[in-house]
Amino acid sequence: QGQLSESGGGLVQAGGSLRLSCQTSGLTFSMYYMAWFRQAPGKEREFVAGISLSGLTPSYADAVKGRFTISRDNAKNTLYLQMNSLKPEDTAVYYCAASGGPAGVSLSTASRYRTWGQGTQVTVSS
Repeated sequence: QGQLSESGGGLVQAGGSLRLSCQTSGLTFSMYYMAWFRQAPGKEREFVAGISLSGLTPSYADAVKGRFTISRDNAKNTLYLQMNSLKPEDTAVYYCAASGGPAGVSLSTASRYRTWGQGTQVTVSS
């Protein structure tokens, strides 16, 4: 199953940037589809961004498109999320997730991910 550990969260002013990292262990990282989800207080967990095995075909939620960039470094077994132009509505706990497949299911489908990190808090002040 492996383990995922997020870092890089914190408090930032609106318009600022943060870079989240997700260090993985105990799994063959290059063989896993990866994604970021987030959950704000009182809300359902929602998809933020996902990335294919090669990293060439990312997908994004409409709310973050053009502001966030997901990437992966298969040599370092690490997933990243660069977040720019942050807004107060981006405040949430951010989770990384790993999926061994299947290839035909959308990256935004939470049920495909069997391994989750513990989350990192991102707070954007206005």
